[in-house]
Amino acid sequence: MADSNVITVSGLTKYIKSMLESDVRLQNFTVSGEISNMTIHRSGHLYFAIKDELAVINAVMFRSSAASLAFKPENGMKIIAKGRISVFEPAGRYQIVVSSIKADGVGDLYVAFEQLKIKLQREGLFDGSHKLAVPKIPSVIGVITSPTGAAVRDIINVLGRRFPFARVLLYPSLVQGEDAPRDLIRALLYFERTKCADVIIIGRGGGSIEDLWAFNDEQLARTIYNMTVPVISAVGHEIDFTICDFVADMRAPTPSAAAELAVPDTTDMLQKFSNVNKRIISILEHRLEFFYHKYESLKNSRIFTACEFFTQRHQLLLDHAFERLFSAMSLKINKADAQFSTLAAKLDALSPLKIMSRGYLLAENESGSVLKSIEDVNIGQDIYIRMCDGKAKCTVNSTAKGEDKNNGK
Repeated sequence: MADSNVITVSGLTKYIKSMLESDVRLQNFTVSGEISNMTIHRSGHLYFAIKDELAVINAVMFRSSAASLAFKPENGMKIIAKGRISVFEPAGRYQIVVSSIKADGVGDLYVAFEQLKIKLQREGLFDGSHKLAVPKIPSVIGVITSPTGAAVRDIINVLGRRFPFARVLLYPSLVQGEDAPRDLIRALLYFERTKCADVIIIGRGGGSIEDLWAFNDEQLARTIYNMTVPVISAVGHEIDFTICDFVADMRAPTPSAAAELAVPDTTDMLQKFSNVNKRIISILEHRLEFFYHKYESLKNSRIFTACEFFTQRHQLLLDHAFERLFSAMSLKINKADAQFSTLAAKLDALSPLKIMSRGYLLAENESGSVLKSIEDVNIGQDIYIRMCDGKAKCTVNSTAKGEDKNNGK
């Protein structure tokens, strides 16, 4: 026979659940402890445990509540959690359903700031190697800030005093509140797209961490990192630091200081120009003095005061060279003349006229051609006999071949 006091496991679990959840004190309480076994489900729910030195209790924070957290809960973090007790029947386990979490000892925003700072630092967004150089003499300065705050007046006043030659382009933006990061990003992208400024100042005046929170936005930091126009961050006072300060190409402690960093001081530039001008004049004077002394030295040198000494010496050298040349030419001419005389004598000995002077004659026809054979002569032909001192015209009466042994008889 069944015992009437026996209860099923599910029945017991439901009873315990109803008892716990009917206790008003357990439906709205806060508990402090340390997070452990943190698991972020792909659904967005957070599953973790809250513990102290003596006990531990499971907890769950559903996605709808976790979305409003300003920071990311992590293992080892001390927190103050607000929630209610609930029983998870399938496992027979009670747990805290957490609706909100605050950091224990420091503010939520500060924790969120430190977490984002560490994250971006590990990704290299703060590395100095990526930071752009601010131009020494910019023509146009872009300013992103509230058009009604003290920061914009300070920036414009300082720019106008230090370097009135540069143009200032103000892009009005929200600098506080939920919509401020989107406004600031829009302004940066405008300057990036148009390239209408040589350097950009982004910032606002001082305030609490809540007032400056727009400049701790992760998307804003990534936009500044990807800029190709140098960005100077000028958020709050000197003691205030934001994520924007770390990722920017240059950080200024105040908006006024940012204006001073963005442009040179006209007074200093004029003083530098004056110093350079004086230096150039001094160098030119020293060079002129050097050349003047060199001129005086050359002017008094012997080449100008006793130039005949140099001309006489060179005249002697020229005369000596002329004599050597004349002697060499005379020797060469005499040698050539002797060679010519020898060749002329040889040529004269071979001359037909020389032969004819010894009694020899030369026969020619009417055209002047030399008659070499009896075959070249015809009876009755007029021929010319050339002698050493003239020629005679003859008529051929007869011809005979061979040597005339009877001497022409």
